[in-house]
Amino acid sequence: MWKNILHKNISVFEYNDAVKEVLATFKFRGDAGLVNVFQNDFLGVYKNQISSQNIDYAIPIPLSKVRLYERGFNQAKLLADFLPIPQLDVLQRTNHEKQSKKSRLERLTASNVFSVTESSKIDNRSFLLIDDIYTTGSTLRHAAKLLIQHGATSVSSLTLIRS
Repeated sequence: MWKNILHKNISVFEYNDAVKEVLATFKFRGDAGLVNVFQNDFLGVYKNQISSQNIDYAIPIPLSKVRLYERGFNQAKLLADFLPIPQLDVLQRTNHEKQSKKSRLERLTASNVFSVTESSKIDNRSFLLIDDIYTTGSTLRHAAKLLIQHGATSVSSLTLIRS
């Protein structure tokens, strides 16, 4: 089902207590400026491990409109803004449940939470999905699967943290 969907994921940090605290402050307490703490490491991993892949576009994982309104910013978009590649906004979230409230099994068996807004921009292009945290990988695989179904040649991901 997931074979050949996500080429690879690279995470900048492993999840630990220090990273957990910074992420909570950044993401759940609305401190968008804290993203700058991660700029050098995030950009460094991109340059050292991904930049040679000839990626056409970065796609920050979108939030639902409700979550974006509550938080005031999309943390994946802030991370993507550090990268020297153009961004494409072709995915939208159709499911509004918080991933952090789901169990591992619920995440792995959930139906796709995204839809494509402009499929003509996807065909024959390669993409780098950007997100803050990789837990089970289901969010990234759902997004990648849709992109592949709409003609993407390759989809990889770069995440800030791997839990």
